[in-house]
This record gives sequence, structure tokens and C-alpha cells, in this order.
Amino acid sequence: MLDKSKIERRVKKAKITLMRRPEFALWSGILMVGKTEVRDGFPTACTNGRDEIYGTEFVDGLTDKELMFVVLHENLHKAFRHLIIWKRLHDENPMLANMACDYVINLILHNMDPEEKIIAMPRKDGKIYGLLDKKYAGLNTKQVFDLLKQEQQQGNGSGDEGQDGDGGFDEHDWDGAQELSQEEVKQLEREVDQALRQGQMAAQKIAGKGAGDMPRELGDLLEPQVDWREVLREFVNATCNAKDASSWRRVNRRYLSMDMYMPSLIGERVGHIVVGVDTSGSIGQQEISVFLSEVKAIAETVNPEKVDLIYWDHVVAGHEEYDPATLPTLVDSTKPRGGGGTDPTCVHVYMKEKNIDPDCIIMLTDGYISNWGDEWAKPILWVITSDHTAPVGKSVNIKDGLE
Repeated sequence: MLDKSKIERRVKKAKITLMRRPEFALWSGILMVGKTEVRDGFPTACTNGRDEIYGTEFVDGLTDKELMFVVLHENLHKAFRHLIIWKRLHDENPMLANMACDYVINLILHNMDPEEKIIAMPRKDGKIYGLLDKKYAGLNTKQVFDLLKQEQQQGNGSGDEGQDGDGGFDEHDWDGAQELSQEEVKQLEREVDQALRQGQMAAQKIAGKGAGDMPRELGDLLEPQVDWREVLREFVNATCNAKDASSWRRVNRRYLSMDMYMPSLIGERVGHIVVGVDTSGSIGQQEISVFLSEVKAIAETVNPEKVDLIYWDHVVAGHEEYDPATLPTLVDSTKPRGGGGTDPTCVHVYMKEKNIDPDCIIMLTDGYISNWGDEWAKPILWVITSDHTAPVGKSVNIKDGLE
């Protein structure tokens, strides 16, 4: 029987050593986020995006350099918020999602110490135990996932090292991440954000300005984001004010050139809105729930006369109509449908067939679209949960890890 307390001391020592090393100052703060547990009978190492678990026998079989690599590996999963942001990739293909996350992290760690003077990827029978491929340099998790998926469809292998099952030496507790409450997720996001910013400052203080540069995917998480809800409200107000009241306090400039003084029209409510919700296979329940809550909030704010709620994937899967009396029940009464491919032009075709003539269109999607369409006859706003931009209409981007 292994001495569990001895293993616990090894894990603690690994963390302390890493926090003291200037090479890893960037990650010093993240090492303190969440709880760390050493567990008998646990096969490898694992995180739920907040807490870490290390199996006693697994740790006992690692060298000190390998243990420090594994500890950093688990904490980079936390730093990148992999198990929260990329849940939809896991729902689509668990193995490829695990592989994509590990490829990104292992290459970052390998590049930090390529000669393995301080940290080293675990070995199994003398060979690297884990996923490492330099062709994924500079790519984020979704980009690696897409390449792996393409290779899988073509029947090709991927990676030049560490092909053993899905190739990972740890486990990813996706289910445990989903068990975190909404408040716990928000608290975790605040803690991770603060830890990374503190780590970046520490790295720059040690090595000078320019040091502590973060991988692009991680840096994007720390960039201030546009308040997409405000953009949404402004778009609705700007494009579909139902000018249903007049005022002589403000002269209508259109008629001045004809020496006519007419009142300006003031909108007291907006008119008819179509909201198209992407329910293709790449969209998760969290995104749908947040979208619907925001649709209700915006509807209550701008008071539309009518909302056509359309669920779409490669076809229109559902169509619901709401008026001011039924809008308050939208979130509770709606029935999202879909789950197939992705083709937003089906909404345009459907609107034409059903003679739906709104003042504006709002499309909520993850942006993984090959055909955006070019026949949208009304002002259209795309609310996109990735960094893609629609070639038609106006786009606003929000992150996958929605609040």
C-alpha cells in the first residue's frame, strides 16, 4: 500500500516548485485555483475545470519532471476553461474533443521547455505518453478539433507521437464541469481571470516587458468583450421603430426643402421581429437557454408588436409566434427543435414561403456556416458565439462560455 501522505507531499512540492520558477510565472496564480485531491485507486489525473484529482499509483510512477508536467497540464485545462467552453465539441465527439484540448496544452508546455530541463512529458515503456504534434502550433482547440475530425472522416491517423487510444495520459471530467452551478461557473471565471492577469504581471516583472505573453486562445479570453446585449438593443431600436406617434417639438427635416413644417414621428414600440435560433448539432443547451432568455429580455425592453421565433438547422425545424401578451411566457413555453446540419438560408426561404415580412431579423448562431446567404431583404443582425463574422448584415461576437 502506497503512503498517500507521501504522494500528497510530492504533488504539493511540484506546485511550489513551479510557482517559484520564473519560466512558469505566468501560470503561478492558476495553480492556486480550486481544490487538489490525491485519491487511492484513481487511474490517472483529472480536472473538472476547477478542482484536480491525482491517483496515488499514477503519481508514484512519475518522475518529478513528469509530475510537474502533469500538474501544469491539468492547470492549463483550467486556464483555458476547456471543460466549460468546449462542451459542445465533447457532445459532438468526446474522443476528438479530449485530443484537441491535449494537443493544444502539450505543445505549449513542450515549447516552454523543449529540452525537458524542468518538466517532461510522461513516458510509457520508454515512449512519450501523451499527444504532441508540432503541426498544430498556433491553433486553438476548435481548429485542432476540426482538423482531427477531417482526418477521421478521411480515415487518416493524426499526430506523430503518443497514439494510445485517444492518446491522453489524463482524464477530463466533463460531467463534473456541468454539475457546477451557474454561480460556481461565474465565480470560477472570475478567479481564473484574476489568476491569469496576476501571473502575467509577475512574468513581466521577472523578465521585463513583453514577457509572459499568452497563447492567442488564452489571451482572447482576457480581452474586454463588446456588450452584445446593448448592440442587440440598439440594432432593434434603430431598424424597426414603429413610428406610431407624432410630435411638433421636433420638425421633420424631410419636408423643410419643400417649405413644409411637419411633425417628426416618434416610435413608442418596435414592430415585427424575426428571431432565428440555430439549433444545429454544434449548438449546446447552454447557448440555447441564454439566447432565449436574452430574446425575452430584449422583447420586454423594446416592446415589439410581434415576434416570430424560428428554430433552424439545415431546414426550419420549428416556428412559434408571440405577441405582447404571450412574450412573457416565451422561455417556459417554447420548444426548441433541430439538431441537423447548418444552413441559415432555409430561414429566408421559409419566410418567403410563409409571407413573413418583419422589420428586422436577428440570427443567433455559433457561426460555423458555409453559406450565409445574400438575399436577406431586411436588416439582419448575426449574434455569433465564435470569432466568425457574417459577410452580410451586421455581426456581433460573444464568447462560447456564455454568462
